[in-house]
Amino acid sequence: QVQLVESGGGSVQAGGSLRLSCAASGDTSSTYCMGWFRQAPGKEREGVARITAVGASTDYADSVKGRFTISQDMAKNTLYLQMNRLKPEDTGMYYCATNALDYCALVPSYFTYWGQGTQVTVSS
Repeated sequence: QVQLVESGGGSVQAGGSLRLSCAASGDTSSTYCMGWFRQAPGKEREGVARITAVGASTDYADSVKGRFTISQDMAKNTLYLQMNRLKPEDTGMYYCATNALDYCALVPSYFTYWGQGTQVTVSS
């Protein structure tokens, strides 16, 4: 069992920044990577970014490259997503998730545990 709690969402104007956090608890020893996903109303959940527990290898969706940065504090079991130069199309519910496999693709099916999500709204 892994519990994930996201925080840091909110409403911001286009061009602004937000920093999301995801606190993990429970048995995280098998976590291979953690990722951020987002979902807009009526849309499929899509990958935003992921990072491996060992080596901190990162991968980003093309739509956020250069604007978002994923990072982690292993001592605190916390995942972060720094979002800069936000756009209205970044609006959605953002979820963090953990992957216990030995391969991490930025797709929802590779992730096992999910948080409740935190809402990000970017106005024009």
